[in-house]
Amino acid sequence: MCLIMEAAEDHVDGGVLAAPSNFSMVEDGIYRSGFPKPENFGFLTTLNLRSIIYLCPEPYTEENLKFLEANNIKLFQFGIEGKTDPPTLMPKDTVLDALKVLVDVRNHPILIHCKAGKHRTGCLVGCLRKVQSWCLSSVLEEYQKNAGLKWRQRDLNFIEAFDTLSLRQCLLSIMYRYHGYGFKRKRLLHEEENVQTPKLQAAKV
Repeated sequence: MCLIMEAAEDHVDGGVLAAPSNFSMVEDGIYRSGFPKPENFGFLTTLNLRSIIYLCPEPYTEENLKFLEANNIKLFQFGIEGKTDPPTLMPKDTVLDALKVLVDVRNHPILIHCKAGKHRTGCLVGCLRKVQSWCLSSVLEEYQKNAGLKWRQRDLNFIEAFDTLSLRQCLLSIMYRYHGYGFKRKRLLHEEENVQTPKLQAAKV
């Protein structure tokens, strides 16, 4: 994360690279943020993104689409409403579809974003953490930290109730191997498509 933020301090054509609002690293190869603006494009190029997960129903802006095309970045859009009046519940099936894209490392490096990078993005990251076997208190704490004062109880309820067993079919082609140091450094590695039985392999020391 430090190396990425140091890159933001580099100067290009006399300007400072600016990260999108609420930008942070989820883990190696996975990032989250608010909706990128043109002034953020220079920073995004330093991430060497392969894919973007966009969690809003509104069409992607023309200038953003041109940026993706110019940098060979694939867009995955999952239209989740963010209305608060009346409140809109997170659609489980849509989140599951987005999660399948997120865990496939062939799509990495990948950026997840909605409008503000707080609620819809936070729910997807929270579900990822449950797949990674984080304890629930840490999952909910991470959501609240990124959502700030505008955290939503219904989002916490959704994350808590999300059933990770729903992802079993996806695990027939995507397996999880945990690498790195410490509880929060876990990496998802893609395996051959003919894998029949997904297995968890402990990290080598």
